[in-house]
Amino acid sequence: MTRPTPEARPRSARKPPAGKPPLASRLMRSTWRGLPAARHEVGVERGLTVPAADGSPLVTDHYFPRAEGDFPTLLVRSPYGRGVPWSPQYGMLFAEQGFHVVLQSCRGTGGSGGDFHFWRNEAPDGRATVDWLREQPWFDGSLGTVGPSYLGYVQWALALEPPPELKAMVVQVGLHDPYALFHTDGVLHLETALAVGSGMTYQHRGMGPFLRATLRLQRRMRSVVTARPSRGAYADALGGEVPWLDGVMDHPDPDDPHWDGASLAGAADRAAVPTVLITGWHDVLAGQTFEQYGRLRRAGADATLLVGPWTHTSALQKGWPEVFAESLAWLRAHLCADPSGLRPTPVRVHLGGTEPAVRDLEAWPPAGAATASWFPAPDGHLTAEPPTDAAPLASFRHDPAGPTPSVGGPLLSRTAGARDNGALEAREDVLTFTGPVLTEPLTVLGPVSARISASTDTGHGDVFTRLCDVDPEGRSTNVCDGLAQLRTTGPDPVRVTVPMGHTAYRFGIGHRVRWQISGGAHPRFAPNPGTGASRTDATEYVPVRVTVHADSELMLPVE
Repeated sequence: MTRPTPEARPRSARKPPAGKPPLASRLMRSTWRGLPAARHEVGVERGLTVPAADGSPLVTDHYFPRAEGDFPTLLVRSPYGRGVPWSPQYGMLFAEQGFHVVLQSCRGTGGSGGDFHFWRNEAPDGRATVDWLREQPWFDGSLGTVGPSYLGYVQWALALEPPPELKAMVVQVGLHDPYALFHTDGVLHLETALAVGSGMTYQHRGMGPFLRATLRLQRRMRSVVTARPSRGAYADALGGEVPWLDGVMDHPDPDDPHWDGASLAGAADRAAVPTVLITGWHDVLAGQTFEQYGRLRRAGADATLLVGPWTHTSALQKGWPEVFAESLAWLRAHLCADPSGLRPTPVRVHLGGTEPAVRDLEAWPPAGAATASWFPAPDGHLTAEPPTDAAPLASFRHDPAGPTPSVGGPLLSRTAGARDNGALEAREDVLTFTGPVLTEPLTVLGPVSARISASTDTGHGDVFTRLCDVDPEGRSTNVCDGLAQLRTTGPDPVRVTVPMGHTAYRFGIGHRVRWQISGGAHPRFAPNPGTGASRTDATEYVPVRVTVHADSELMLPVE
């Protein structure tokens, strides 16, 4: 269909009927400080229906500036409903800055027809929605996308075959690979899987049902994460079976056909759409964001990166004024030809530690960073001196029936982020190696990793490794971490490389670097039964003794 140009359309056709946004949306704007003043009053058309690729009706709300003239359009597709917080944060705030905002419930959610699937429908349904936009008299042919988490996934789905109208993307704490959200090295992210299962099942039904479901999961969490076997144990806590969640939990192998088509990583390799990426150092999807940025830059894309002192949820709460400003500047630059709000460098990171600051950089990881290696030594010391041999150094006994608990880090719960690790490190199943008191600051910028040389007495175990900052009072705070499986045969050690995430962190004078090693972090990760059996099917748990050898190595990218 040939779409009339803006000049050919009657002015009245470009100004939709003006209804008022919901009261909750109008009231919530006052809860954020530091937002730009509104440029326009906002109107809304609620309950529009847009045909999905299979003809199912996708329920859609249209927010718009109550003003004459042409405005670019933002597409926001969500499986979480169209009420709070999506209505105020995306419908209201962006419309009052001069954008049409199309807020749509994904297939099978929020009243939209059809059945929801975690990844199979978003690309065709996104294209179908753009087809519908082309027929709207107020659509001026300039399109952007914006949104967090799964709302980032639907953006990458549209970018697989980007329509010509798509001029900009804003991916906030965003997803592109469902497998990596739920698994690391074949280990299930148990707590995250349960939280996402609850959110996907109830959030689109309204705030009341979602809050009740969240409280129910919290009350029953312990019984779910300690059940043997764990298969199906979530049903009571989530109010019933969730078929897609069963598929997630039952397929830990990334090469399993179950995951075919799930990852949208290839969309970033095409460099077709200017993209801003936003994440936090303790975001559960930070690793995916750094991968997205690396792919975009290697492809020569117009892309920028912002990393703040946030978790997955606090980026949209405490961090929202900065996240909104970054998003708005990018959209104005690429949809409104107004680059005045863009920052001068492609990368901005918040530096954590003793001297919080903001760094503007030309690249991430920064060019020219050196690698400082630290090695475990007897009596819990950490040293820059390489070992003279690969002898056994220290060991711990990990019992999956009473597993090492998780403390802070990249979670979806209120306990996410930097936390005091003192009680955790006092446990007998946790090893710590601590460096000397620093006489000058140590700044770590980039991806942290470890090479761990270890043996087990059962042949099956996990190793969880964490970088911590010990302050002059002895308080140990987590910076970044990672996990890998140990698969050993006989007494000889294996050497595994464990990615521990990215960081920008300064250890101050008087502080010490600490390397923490244990056999897991429960319920963040499903426990290893110690037998080689499936983690979801195991009924027998066997304790494992893990021995760490002296040729293990912690690798820090430093200035």
